Amino acid sequence: MSGEKRDFDSAAATWDENPGRVKMAHDVARAVIGTVQPGPAMDVLDFGCGTGLLTLALQPHVRTITAVDSSQGMLDVLDTKIRAQKIANVRTRLVDLEKGDTLTGPFDLVVSSMTFHHIRDTGMLLDRMAEILKPAGRIAIADLDSDEGKFHDTNDGVFHNGFDRHMMMKSFEAAGFSSVRNRTAAMVRKPGPSGEMRTFTVFLMTGKKGA
Repeated sequence: MSGEKRDFDSAAATWDENPGRVKMAHDVARAVIGTVQPGPAMDVLDFGCGTGLLTLALQPHVRTITAVDSSQGMLDVLDTKIRAQKIANVRTRLVDLEKGDTLTGPFDLVVSSMTFHHIRDTGMLLDRMAEILKPAGRIAIADLDSDEGKFHDTNDGVFHNGFDRHMMMKSFEAAGFSSVRNRTAAMVRKPGPSGEMRTFTVFLMTGKKGA
C-alpha cells in the first residue's frame, strides 16, 4: 500500500485498451443489473466512474446517471463518449474528496466499482453515500476480495489490499444500511511478476438505506 496518488489522468487515454478491465466492468454491470434491478425512474450516482465503463452499461436502464471521479482526464474520456453517442441522461462531475469536495444528492442508487480500495476512510464515504440516498435508496459497491497487495502492478494510491467481505458488511451496517448482501461479481486473471497467472475475485455488496 502507498499513500502516493496514482496519476489516473495519464492513464486515461489508454484505460479502455485493457480487455480484462473492460470485461470486469461488464461483469460488474451485469451483477448490478441482476441484483439491484435498476429502472427507468432511478437517478444514479457512479462514484469513481473512470472512463465510464460501468456508467454507460447502466445508462440505458435508468433515468439519469451522475458520473463522478477525481481525475479530469478520466472524465474527459467519458465526456467524449457521451458526445459521440449523443447520450442525454449522463452528466460528469469532478469530485476529489481528498481536496475537500463533497457529494450531493439525492439519488435512488449509488454504485461504485474498483474505487473503494483507493479511499483512505471508507467508513466516512459510506456515511456520506447514505446521506445522499433517498429513503430506501440502494447502494451497490464492487471491489476486490483481500488480495495481499498482489493485484496492482503499482500500489500508488492503494490504501486497502482488497476487503474482507464480513468486515465490509459490518461497515455497511454501521453506515445505516440494511438487507446487506454480497455475491461474486467478477473473476480477474492476471499474470504475476514471473508470468504465472493469478486469479482475483471481485465482490458486489448491496444494501438498502434504513430499516
